[in-house]
Amino acid sequence: LALTPAPATAQTDPRVLEIIDGVDRLMRGESSTGRMRMEIDTENWSRSLEMSVWSLGTEHSLIRVDSPPREAGTATLKVENEVWNYLPRADRTIKIPPSMMLGSWMGSHFTNDDLVKESRIIEDYDVVISFEGDRGGEEVWEFTMTPKPEAPVIWGRIEQQIRKRDRMPLWARYYDEDGTLSRTIAFEDFRSLGGRLVPTRTVIQPADEDERTVVIYLELEFDVGLDEDFFSLRNLRARR
Repeated sequence: LALTPAPATAQTDPRVLEIIDGVDRLMRGESSTGRMRMEIDTENWSRSLEMSVWSLGTEHSLIRVDSPPREAGTATLKVENEVWNYLPRADRTIKIPPSMMLGSWMGSHFTNDDLVKESRIIEDYDVVISFEGDRGGEEVWEFTMTPKPEAPVIWGRIEQQIRKRDRMPLWARYYDEDGTLSRTIAFEDFRSLGGRLVPTRTVIQPADEDERTVVIYLELEFDVGLDEDFFSLRNLRARR
């Protein structure tokens, strides 16, 4: 049963704010650490990376490539609104300007913005419930998110489907400023990691290419006692 869009935004409807913020924080917790594998398939080549990840709230994150050996030590650090990449083969630390947040990370279909979660949905977007009901035997919510005035975001619109029974995200669609679909992200293989139900497999599919990137979480722990000092340029350059 399709419902007409509800005139509710994250500013005025606490339920919408709670649902979206819960999904936004799903893979983070207050702090988290884990390991993941990224499988990249393009028209001309394929490769796989394994990475270690750490996060503290929404303002601090560190991602370091562990394998293959050629890429080991490559890392990305976010501290509040600043982002750096470390390239060990050149022994260079590069600060990423906002204009490069849409740039590909390690040749994948994920961007710098995806990996460091620069934007927070409830802070940067107005959210409406565009559908609430049954989709293929599953009760879901569907949300449409549009940028708030002056919000420092890169998408013109985001649509997301969340299943009601456990508030797990099922997919998200990202549109550019002209309203053209740019990519779809699917969330799959829901399992308990670190005592929390999470989608352990994420698939990103560009709208105009027969390519994709898959991220699979291998390990994930929450509330691990990290502090802000861990997220330093020194740790960005560390190989461990």
